[in-house]
Amino acid sequence: MNEVYLGLGSNVGDRLLNLNKAIELLSQKIQILKKSKIYISKAVGYTDQPDFYNMVLYGKTDLSPEELFNFIKDVEKNAGRVYRFHWGPREIDIDILFYNDLVYKSDKLNIPHPRLHERDFVLLPLIELNPKLFHPVLNKRVSDLKEFMENSVIGVL
Repeated sequence: MNEVYLGLGSNVGDRLLNLNKAIELLSQKIQILKKSKIYISKAVGYTDQPDFYNMVLYGKTDLSPEELFNFIKDVEKNAGRVYRFHWGPREIDIDILFYNDLVYKSDKLNIPHPRLHERDFVLLPLIELNPKLFHPVLNKRVSDLKEFMENSVIGVL
């Protein structure tokens, strides 16, 4: 079984319901073992939009990285995601943050997520779940990456 950390975010509609629907769908092919708290954050990139609810899941799956990516895209669609524009509002957004200790690049997928260390709404829930988690590209524990992150978290549920 492969260990995966997934980042989830929502800022359109019932954000909590969107996250829960995504978790329900993800659990069809991922054994979800831990869920972080929900972090409320300002949008990054295109900032003229509602605040996000963000969280991180830890789980195990038999899916390969590409199979996981394709499954996640199906989950986003089935959970109601409408593509608007890059960094635009989202009913649900799911990112593969870590997949074992794999470093992987393809045309559509980078693992670990290339900007996770810059985003407090990803890094703080990762630290909550596993502060000793090692970033294989930056060669640091996630708990030692706070120096890089932007501050966009405004609350926790």
